[in-house]
Amino acid sequence: MKPVDTKYVIIIQCDIAHRRCSGFACTNAFYDKEEIFEKYGDDIRYISFTCGGCCGKGISAKLEHFSKKLRSKTNIKKDEAAIHLASCMVTDNHHYDRCPHVDYIKDIVSKKGYKNVVEGSYISKNAKSKREKSIYNSY
Repeated sequence: MKPVDTKYVIIIQCDIAHRRCSGFACTNAFYDKEEIFEKYGDDIRYISFTCGGCCGKGISAKLEHFSKKLRSKTNIKKDEAAIHLASCMVTDNHHYDRCPHVDYIKDIVSKKGYKNVVEGSYISKNAKSKREKSIYNSY
């Protein structure tokens, strides 16, 4: 899918990370169209929620609810939505390494009919620097 076809961006954040992180940096990066979000236009809807906790199985019910609302309240189709797995899930950072359940979560997202899955959201300059110095793993 071309980014211009995207009408809705969903950021799925790690449930554990969400206990200490409001998601401000990811949201701000989306609205400021920084880095991974620069490809999106200004008239795109945005929502953020968590994976539901380890092992990520809770994402199934959340995506089912989102899909139902998408059908009943908008004319946006699933293939016009981009699912971003937040950087707290897919990268090594100072709290912990990449989520061990990422592939399982991706499978659930795919089974729910969402094909446009993107790994990443906001990454701080400090984290980038530590990846370049091999302090953090890169995937």
